[in-house]
Amino acid sequence: MSVQQPHPRVLIVSGGRLGEWASALLATYDCIIGADRGAEFVASNGFRMKLAVGDFDSVTQGGLDLVREFSDELLSFDAVDKDWTDTELALREAVSRGFRDIDMIGALGTRFDHTLANVHLLKQAQELECSLRLIDEQNEIRLCTNKAAMRIAEDSRYENVSLLPLSETVTGVTLEGFRYPLRDAAIKLGQSIGVSNVLVAATGTITIGGGLMLVIRSRD
Repeated sequence: MSVQQPHPRVLIVSGGRLGEWASALLATYDCIIGADRGAEFVASNGFRMKLAVGDFDSVTQGGLDLVREFSDELLSFDAVDKDWTDTELALREAVSRGFRDIDMIGALGTRFDHTLANVHLLKQAQELECSLRLIDEQNEIRLCTNKAAMRIAEDSRYENVSLLPLSETVTGVTLEGFRYPLRDAAIKLGQSIGVSNVLVAATGTITIGGGLMLVIRSRD
């Protein structure tokens, strides 16, 4: 009897801020899903997509033809008659296809409303029982819950580690391997006590007792 292989980590490319750093990242993934203008970015860099999804209202006809050429499958939605953003559609489609380890680029950009909505997708991913990581040129954002301790390895690309509640309160916050440790602390939404911590060990550990905590690794 054949054993079903787990899905690889998939990269969702949305239409926010992208650049040469993103082009280089495309080559490190075996599976890519493009969302609207993000799909055009993938195709214009010569990479194939497992799926392109969106209303494509920000893509020219020539760009859409290119997306079709470089996509195994294309799902087009009406720009008005849809409930979710193109990025959320891409996430939902990725999960429906069995992907559980998901990275996302182009989710952070000049539109703060879209950026904040995409950060909130971390909560939806947690509810869908998958792992989501948002990445741009200077940041990596994940969500820590009380299901398991989060371990962070030292990485020269990211000097800072900030913890910001996504729920009203995060309780039982314990940090090990950080310059500013915490032990069974509570952090409320709106407090900045978790901003700009630094790893002082090869691996840091973040444990929370309850709530949802954004873990943001960044550099200036």
